[in-house]
Amino acid sequence: MATIAARRGLTRAHYLVLMLGAAVLLNYVDRGAIGVAAPLMKSELGLSATKFGLAVSAFFWVYAPVQLALGRLCDRFSVYALLALGTALWSISTFLMGFIGGLVSLVVLRLVLGVGESIVFPAGSKIICRHIPAEHRGIANSVMATALALGPAVGTLVGGSILAMAGWRPMFFLFGLASALWLIPWRALVGGLPPRERSAEPLVPIKNILGRWSLWSMGIAHSLSNYGFYFLLAFLPLYLVQQRGLTIIQMTMLATLGYAVQAVAALVLGGISDRWTRSGRSEAAMRRWLLAGGQLAAAGCVIGVFAAHSLVTVALFLCIAGAATGALSTNLYAVGQMFAGPRAAGTWIGIQNSVGNISGIIGPVVSGIIIDKAGYGGAFALTAAITLVGAFWWVLAVPAIRQVEFD
Repeated sequence: MATIAARRGLTRAHYLVLMLGAAVLLNYVDRGAIGVAAPLMKSELGLSATKFGLAVSAFFWVYAPVQLALGRLCDRFSVYALLALGTALWSISTFLMGFIGGLVSLVVLRLVLGVGESIVFPAGSKIICRHIPAEHRGIANSVMATALALGPAVGTLVGGSILAMAGWRPMFFLFGLASALWLIPWRALVGGLPPRERSAEPLVPIKNILGRWSLWSMGIAHSLSNYGFYFLLAFLPLYLVQQRGLTIIQMTMLATLGYAVQAVAALVLGGISDRWTRSGRSEAAMRRWLLAGGQLAAAGCVIGVFAAHSLVTVALFLCIAGAATGALSTNLYAVGQMFAGPRAAGTWIGIQNSVGNISGIIGPVVSGIIIDKAGYGGAFALTAAITLVGAFWWVLAVPAIRQVEFD
C-alpha cells in the first residue's frame, strides 16, 4: 500500500511539474508576442524604436515589483489558486491586445500582462520545493527552463506564421485563447490534491529573509542574466528583418533555432545536474560554474551575432547563445530554491525575480534609445558588457550556496 501511495504521489508530482512547464511556455509565448509582431505592428501603429522599447518595458514596470508581494502570498495562501488567477488575467490581456489602436492602449495591456504573469516563477518554485525532493529538483527546474525556451520558440514559429498569413492581430487572439485553456486541466489536477498538500507551511518572518546578502546577490545575478535574454527577445526579430534583410519567415526560422537549442540544453543539463547530485558531489559548485560559464558564453555570442558576416555564422552564435541561456535558466531558480528551502521559496523567488527583472524595465528603453540615435552596434555592445559582468559576479559576489537557517 505504501509503495502504491508513493507511486501515486510521484505521478501527481510529475503532472504538477508538467503543468508548470506548460504555464511557463504560455507565459513566454504571450510576453514575447510583441517582439514577433514588431515588424508589422511597429509600422502600423507608427512607433519609433524608443516608443516600442517603452511598450516592451511597460510589462516589467509591474512584473518586477508585484512579485515582492505575490511571492509572499504564495507562502501564505493557496499557491495553486493564485497561479490560476494570474493565468486568467494574462490570458485576457493577451487577447485584448488584438484590439489596440496605439501606444497608450498597448502600454496599459502590457501592464496588465505583467501583473498576471508575475505569479509564475514564485508559484512554480514554491510548488517544486513542496513536492520535489532535492535529487530530482534539477530535472523539475529544467522542465520550467525548457518551457522558458520553448515559449519564445513556439511563439516565434507559430506567431511568425500567423503574422505572415493573417497579420499581427489574429496572433494575439489565438495566443490569449490558448493560455485560457490551460486552466481546465490545472483545476482538475489541483482538485485531486489531498488537503494537507494544499495547506501552507509556517511563514518565515520577512525580516529574516530581507537581511540576507545571499538573497540580494542572487537578485543582482538574475538581473545581469536577464539583460541579454530580454534584449534578444525584444529586438532580435527587428534586427534580423531591418538590418539583415530577412523575410518574416526567414526571421522566424532563424530565431526559433536558437530557442530550440536552448530548450534541449536546459533539459539535458537538468538531467546531468540530478545525476551529479545523486552521486554525492557538490551540487552548489556545479551550479555556480554552469552559471558563470553560461554568462561568459552568452556575452561572446551577443557580439558574435552582430559581427557575423553570414547567416550561417549568425545561426551558429544563436545556437551557442541558446545553450548558454539553457544553463542559466535551469540553475537560476534551482540555486534560489537551495538558499530558500520550502518554507521561504515563494517569498525568496518573488524578491529574487523582482530584482532580476529590473533589467527588463531599463534594458528595452535604453536599447531603443541607443538604436534610434546610434544604431544597433551600441545596443549589442552594451548588452554583451552587462552579460560579461554577470560571469564575474557568480564567481566573486554570490556567497556559499546552501540553505539559509532562518530560525
